[in-house]
Amino acid sequence: MARIFRYLGLLGLAGLAAFYMITMPRSVDEARFDGLTGDSGRGASVFHASGCASCHTAPKVEFSDTPILTGGQSFPSDFGTFLAPNISPSAEHGIGTWSVLDFANAVQRGVSPGGKHYYPVFPYTAYAQMSEQDIVDLKAFIDTLPASDIPNQPHQVGFPFNIRRTLGGWKLLFAGKDWVLQDAATPELIRGRYLVEAQAHCAECHTPRNPLGGLDRSNWLAGSVLPGEGKVPGITPKELDWAPEDVAYYLESGFTPEFDSAGGAMTHVVENMGQLTPEDRNAIAAYLQVFK
Repeated sequence: MARIFRYLGLLGLAGLAAFYMITMPRSVDEARFDGLTGDSGRGASVFHASGCASCHTAPKVEFSDTPILTGGQSFPSDFGTFLAPNISPSAEHGIGTWSVLDFANAVQRGVSPGGKHYYPVFPYTAYAQMSEQDIVDLKAFIDTLPASDIPNQPHQVGFPFNIRRTLGGWKLLFAGKDWVLQDAATPELIRGRYLVEAQAHCAECHTPRNPLGGLDRSNWLAGSVLPGEGKVPGITPKELDWAPEDVAYYLESGFTPEFDSAGGAMTHVVENMGQLTPEDRNAIAAYLQVFK
């Protein structure tokens, strides 16, 4: 009997060791960022394309070229309600003391400077495809924005979802995926793929999720239902019968071909997309046409 308990104890220790290794936070390759210098001018475009202000300004704040990224917006989900953090250059309450590598690990790996997992309500699974230069430029732009000394609010997440270590297993299942559109045959499609799948993370709202909260990539951009937002439409030609020029114009102006206008969370998307170049909006429209 003692031998059985000893074996069970060894199995338990082995299981704990395996859990520790599987769920360990993993960082970016530091060498990828060696010698890169940030350009805040280029970073402004990355900032708008990535929608940072849409989530990280306070609720009901008007669009601004120099937003205060104080955080505080709430995002309900099936796993709890998440509160956007302060990512302003505040040294005490924001990210003012973060290095470029700290920033890259957060944005691309969902790992805090203290080595903890971030919840995937932060779309790091999409941002993981962003280029190193864009990450450095984005950090340079955020560093130019006003600081806010408003403290972060805790997420409203219960057991077992408050055990952040388990997110390491979630990442193994759903992070680190390749492009959905494998064959981008033209520079316009390559740019459109980059914007839709990485920077603008369109799938986070427009793609349904499985019971574990991972994106159902087999129904890419086919529409979903979001807590607090309701039904989110599909945006491929199967669900949205718009010409490419209609899509591009909508992203610029917010007006649909039926003379309706954007509402809800999409108003923030249009504010961001309106800051991009016409070529970028055309690239997004061209990308969406591929999924017929």
